Formats: sequence, C-alpha cells, structure tokens
Amino acid sequence: MGQFNRFCFELIRVLPGLPGLIVSRHLWTPVEVSVQAGEVHSPVATLVIQSHRQPLPYAWLAPCVDSVKSWAKSQGFDYQFLGDELFELLPRWLLDKTQSQRVIATDLARIKWMQKFLLEGYERVVWLDADFLIFAPDEFHLAACNDLPENYALGREVWVQPKEQNPKEQSLKRQSKEAAKKFKVNTKVHNAFLLFGKGNSFLDFYAAHAERLLEKITGTMPPQFIGPKLLTALHNVVQCPVQENAGMLSPWVIRDLLNDEGPALTLFRAKSPLPPAGANLCASLSGSHVFKDPALKDRVLLDVVERLLSRGSI
Repeated sequence: MGQFNRFCFELIRVLPGLPGLIVSRHLWTPVEVSVQAGEVHSPVATLVIQSHRQPLPYAWLAPCVDSVKSWAKSQGFDYQFLGDELFELLPRWLLDKTQSQRVIATDLARIKWMQKFLLEGYERVVWLDADFLIFAPDEFHLAACNDLPENYALGREVWVQPKEQNPKEQSLKRQSKEAAKKFKVNTKVHNAFLLFGKGNSFLDFYAAHAERLLEKITGTMPPQFIGPKLLTALHNVVQCPVQENAGMLSPWVIRDLLNDEGPALTLFRAKSPLPPAGANLCASLSGSHVFKDPALKDRVLLDVVERLLSRGSI
C-alpha cells in the first residue's frame, strides 16, 4: 500500500476514535407551510433529490420513495428523482475506477448534483437515499434557515451490532442466543440524509477532497470510503451539525423490530439522541453477509416498512 493509501486509511481509522469530540445539535424546529391545490409554495426554495436505478429491485423500496415524495409535497418542496443520469456529472476516470464499486461513485455524484442545483438557484437542497423511510412526517422538520447558521446538516447513524461476532464471517442466523444478547453501538454520521444551503462552507470542501481522495488512492476501497467514513472522520474533528431524527437502522435492529422487541432495538432506542422520524434501511447491504438470514428477505422487510408507517415510531 502506497504512502497516500496508508494516510487515507489511517485518517478513517483514527479520527472516529478521538474521545470527546462527537457533538449533537438539537437544531430542528417546525416549518409552517401553506399549500393550495395545484400549487407549490415553500418558505425557501428547497429541492429534495432521490436516485436509484430503475426498476426498483426490491418491493419495499417503493413505499420508502413514496414516503419521501409525500413528505416533500406536504412541505411545499420541489422534488426530483434521478436515474442513471445521476452519474453524468462524474469524470470518466472516476467511473472507470469505481466500475465495480458504484456505491462509491454514488456518494460523490449526490454532492455534485447538490452543488449543481444550488448554483441553479435553489436556496437549499436535501438528499435522501431511496431506502430512506419517513414514517413520522409530522415530526420530520428541517431547520429554518435562520436556525441553521452553518447552513448544512448530516444524518445520524447509531449503528448497533453484536459484540462477539465478526460480521464478515457470520450471518444473523448463525449467532448463538448468548452472543445475540451482547451488542455494541457506534455513534456516527451518515450521508443517507444530507442538507446543504446556499453559501455553506462545507459542501465544496467535502466534494473537492472526496474527489481528491478517490483520485489518489489505488486498490480496493471500503464501500463507505467517502461517505459515512470520511464524514464521520470530519465530524469528529469539526463537529458537524446533525439532523438527529434522520436515523439509520442496522440489520440487527430491523430484526428486533420484526419481533417488536430485542436487545439491539433496546440499545438503539437508548443511544439515539432523538427518536427517529425517518431512517435509512440499508438496502446497500441486501445480498451481503448480514442479509443472508431468511428473516430479512424482501417480503419481511416490506412488513417492517408497513409497521413503521402504521406506528409512526420505532
């Protein structure tokens, strides 16, 4: 591994472990919006973006996308869904380099589109992954611009997983009952929710350095290289603003939701700074080692989505 590669991986390995630097900011207040039939009004010119290849590969993704569309409409925000055109803003060398790791290209493409729409005149742009479910829309408020002085925010990741298990080697099904009772939590930030307003100082810095890292590094990159890993490393140093109720559910939390209780779900609730009003359901892990358990197949994940929408809470 070259010197630059070692630097990149050391940055991501060390910074999230620095003590006393993860800071939560409870910034969000309701935004009053008046929408009349056939018209769209917004207190600021806000655009919500989502993207995924078509057709959607899992049945449970459709209600996730619909939940975001409905929320955006209720807030008076513009909405745009991107297909393969998502990658049009990326240079050819990057597409070639990430040909077998499209999730990395997606992480850069989303911020390129956010930059583009801000330059075209939107006051703020929100990105939500296609597997992000808004199940409590009345509680999912963006901060008013004057309450968000840094003019951007990231999503909150409270990642719960077993303590005594290498997730690369064992599926959920193979956990012993004893191991299943012992969980740990890592509190980070994620990019399944991103909010950037016009004139913020973070977006251009993040985009430029993410692209630079991708240009310089050689060999295999971790899937979250310029997404949650880089953002969490930066957050641990500069204390980024966080939309605390824009969460993320690990497979073990999802499994407990199916049973209405369990140690992973209990730990998630205890460690979440605010109760989530929406959450990413980790479609990128579908087909990987953690989703080999039959309990987490498409049909059952659809059941989880329906339960969350019905209850409006976790």
